[in-house]
Amino acid sequence: MFVAVACDFANDDHSREVIKLLGWYGFEKVQEGVWETASIPENTLARLKRDIDRNCDSFDSIRFYQFPMEETMVITSLKGKRWRRIILE
Repeated sequence: MFVAVACDFANDDHSREVIKLLGWYGFEKVQEGVWETASIPENTLARLKRDIDRNCDSFDSIRFYQFPMEETMVITSLKGKRWRRIILE
């Protein structure tokens, strides 16, 4: 599954921690605030989201773009310490 992550951090400490996590999970930086990978299992992605949630606060904004996910595109965002999911067919 292809996954791209767009991040906007309110705190440099949070930024450093999440960037370390993304690198550890195999993501590559393609632009400022954007990382992507073409090979990440769904269960590993769920673990990454939990790890990111622990290192962020309510002022950080993170968005995951997942494709293909059952022939749909899934956009998952963390904003205000709440995860939201949008499914596009």
